[in-house]
Amino acid sequence: MADAQDNKPKTRALRPLGRLVPYLSRYRSMVAMATFFLVVAAAATLALPLAVRRMVDHGFAAADGSFINNYFAMLLVLATLLAVASALRYYYVITIGERVVADLRREVFAHVTRLSPSFFDVNQSGEIVSRLTADTTQIKSAFGSAASQALRNTILCLGAMGMMIYTSPGLSALVLGAIPLIVFPLVGFGRSVRKRSRAAQDTLAQTSAYAAETIGAARTVQAFTGEEMASSRYGAAVESAYEAARTAIRARALLTGVGILLVFGSIVGVLWYGAQNVLSGAMTAGTLGQFVLYSVIVASSLGQLSEVWGELSAAGGAAERLTELLQEVPAIRDPEAPLALPSPAVGAVEFSGVSFAYPTRVSSITLNNLSFRVKPGETVAIVGPSGAGKSTIFSLLMRFYDPTTGTISLDGVALDQACVADIRKRLAIVPQDVTIFAASIHDNIAFGVPGASREAVRAAAIAAQADQFISKLENGYDTLAGERGITLSGGQRQRLAIARAILKDAPVLLLDEATSALDAESETLVQKALDGLMLDRTTLVIAHRLATVLKADRILVMEDGHIVEEGTHQSLIAKGGLYAKLARLQFHDLDHHHLAAV
Repeated sequence: MADAQDNKPKTRALRPLGRLVPYLSRYRSMVAMATFFLVVAAAATLALPLAVRRMVDHGFAAADGSFINNYFAMLLVLATLLAVASALRYYYVITIGERVVADLRREVFAHVTRLSPSFFDVNQSGEIVSRLTADTTQIKSAFGSAASQALRNTILCLGAMGMMIYTSPGLSALVLGAIPLIVFPLVGFGRSVRKRSRAAQDTLAQTSAYAAETIGAARTVQAFTGEEMASSRYGAAVESAYEAARTAIRARALLTGVGILLVFGSIVGVLWYGAQNVLSGAMTAGTLGQFVLYSVIVASSLGQLSEVWGELSAAGGAAERLTELLQEVPAIRDPEAPLALPSPAVGAVEFSGVSFAYPTRVSSITLNNLSFRVKPGETVAIVGPSGAGKSTIFSLLMRFYDPTTGTISLDGVALDQACVADIRKRLAIVPQDVTIFAASIHDNIAFGVPGASREAVRAAAIAAQADQFISKLENGYDTLAGERGITLSGGQRQRLAIARAILKDAPVLLLDEATSALDAESETLVQKALDGLMLDRTTLVIAHRLATVLKADRILVMEDGHIVEEGTHQSLIAKGGLYAKLARLQFHDLDHHHLAAV
């Protein structure tokens, strides 16, 4: 994502924030209320100088106490109106900011979960999480206080300018002539601030990604006494993030200082000219006082806008990073007119002339012109040395990737012609690297079947030989598994994964080293459960443990991305080829005759 960004033309500082307008449009009534109270507060502020002028020119001149009392009473009413309007403005604006950010986080997360695995092959999960947290916090600040201040100061500035022109056109012409000298430098600095803020956010995201990765592997770090190295690397990353942030802060500070100097310097010059007019009698003291107050409002508004501009520019960089995520297009998408899979499901699988290379290793062919069929209800085992392409078959069948050439079909329908969700509903996988979520045991088993009853979950656990250990846990099925199931043994995690597949009840079952983490006793129990699960289902089994594939109807032996042997255990042993070699390595203490009898 970052590399792609570097090649894009730099957009204007606040343009990325415009992409968030659709989120605001969902809450038009709240935006209208916030705008209304914003205008009321600004109007109350702009009315104060008028009262001051009337007092100076009429109340003091005539020494009329009742006139002054009435005006002070009116000022109190204005102050009350200003306070109420400001409080309600704050409430609505901050609420809108929270609401927009909540929607943004939800939609970005939902979009990220739908991106293809090829996206996660090249992007760190911690960096993505940083965008969901740090970047959205930056936007929340912009939509909250920063946006509110920007709107308020813009209205005050424009209103005060109008009243300045009404009060003294001559002095106002001098002020308005100075505005371009103020605004153009601010815009230029704003772009610089946004660029530096974007760089700071990117660096912070990389730091967060490393922290998430290291904390997630705390046991490995400690096992290799790598704490000092990890701390040193993280410390260097933090310092890099600090330097990037300081660069952005320096730009914002310069922006603020230049803005205030330009604004107040021009106002002082104009007021000096006005004072000369009072001395010559061309203007009353009250008129000058009114003009002074409006000038102060304009100056303070522009000064605050210069600060807010820097904050909004930083939020623009954050919005750009988030919209980049939202604009990521999944590599795997449904066709415009998807074909329906036959109902009821059949469970037929076919690979025809399939070749594939991972996007991150395009020069390395993983599968090479692979073709095979699996009949409904058939159990086919896939064996071969590491790197032969066994797990890639499952990834392609789940349509995590599309083949470079060739066709994969399920129940007679090519995968790229069917709806992705429909394909995956017909497949249940028990992976080698089991994913357990930081949720209850019940929720982990029911992950693929939302709303599954406790009875159904327990039945699946019993079938997977998992109910016995679950029942011994402190809270049974309501026990929290811990992050990545860290509180469970490898065998327990594997049995939960099998229970999850049993509950899904899909017509095609994919077993990727499904018993690899089990001890001999557990393996026997789970194999018995798998035998029941595989009954009347199409099953593809990947296994290094040849003992787990002896009951397969067929065994496909793979090497270098294609099938080199095919047959039953006995026939392959008799051939004396690669399968026999793998079996001999695994059962090195058995002779050829023992192997053939297994």
